[in-house]
Amino acid sequence: MTTTSQKNKTSPLLTRRDVLKIAGATGGAILLSRAFTSGPLSADSISGLARTTHASAAHEWHMGIDLEKCIGCQYCLWACQATNDVPDDEMRWNVGFPERTENGTDFFMTRPCLHCQEAPCTKVCPVGATWVREDGIVAMDYDRCIGCRYCEVACPYDVRRFNWNVATAENSYQPTWGEPEVARRPRGVVEKCTFCVHRIDRGIEQGLTPGVDPQATPACVNVCPVGARVFGDVRDPESPITQFLAEHDTFRLREDFGTEPKVHYVRPAKEEI
Repeated sequence: MTTTSQKNKTSPLLTRRDVLKIAGATGGAILLSRAFTSGPLSADSISGLARTTHASAAHEWHMGIDLEKCIGCQYCLWACQATNDVPDDEMRWNVGFPERTENGTDFFMTRPCLHCQEAPCTKVCPVGATWVREDGIVAMDYDRCIGCRYCEVACPYDVRRFNWNVATAENSYQPTWGEPEVARRPRGVVEKCTFCVHRIDRGIEQGLTPGVDPQATPACVNVCPVGARVFGDVRDPESPITQFLAEHDTFRLREDFGTEPKVHYVRPAKEEI
C-alpha cells in the first residue's frame, strides 16, 4: 500500500526480498534458521518492532452487519474490489454468498476480515508482517510478508487470500463502483480486508469521523443502499456502531474460538428461535 505500509517501514529488520535471497542461496537454510532463532527475525526482535501509524488506543473500530436488512445486491463486494483494486473475484476481500438458516430463512451472508482482537493470524506470522494495531485493526505490511501463508491457514474465518500471480488484468469494477485508492499487492503475499484503513487514518488526520463522514468510512459501508452496514468507534457513545449495538441483539461468528472479532451481526428477523 502507498500509505500504511510505507509508514510501517521504520526498522532495519530484513525485508521480504532479503529473506527470499537468503533462502535461495547456498546454505540458506542454516542462515535462515539463525535469523529466526537469534537474529533479526527472532521473536525478541519482532516483538520490539517499531511501527509508525495513526492508530490510537483512544479508538476501537467495529462494524455491524444487519442480515435482515441486507438484500444481497453485492454492492459492498464490488465497491471493495474497486476501492482496494482487487480485479479477481477469487481474491475478494469481502466474501458474500446466499445462505439459509436451519429453519429455512434465506438470507445473504457477507464476511469481511473480522479484525479479531485475539487474532490467530498475527500469532503465527514468523516475520511480524501482520499485527493488531492499537485501534484494533489487524494490519498488514506487504513489504515484510514472505508468503509463508501461515496466517492464511491460522485464520478460522477464511478471509485471507494468497496472491499467486502478478495482477495485470483490468479491474471491471472501476470506475463504476469506485476508483483505486491503494496500490495492488505484489505476487507472493497474503492480502485481506483492512477496514479501508487508509481512509480511517487519513480521516483522523483531517478531523473527520469514521463511520459518519463518507471519506473516512469503509467503502462497503458507504455503498450499501439499505444501510445494512454500519461502522464506527465503540469507545464513542455517539458513534453509529455504539448505537447499533445498543439497539440490536447481535452475535459474532464463532465466539467460542476466543478470537474476539470486531464484526457484529443481526440475525434474519424471520428466523424462528
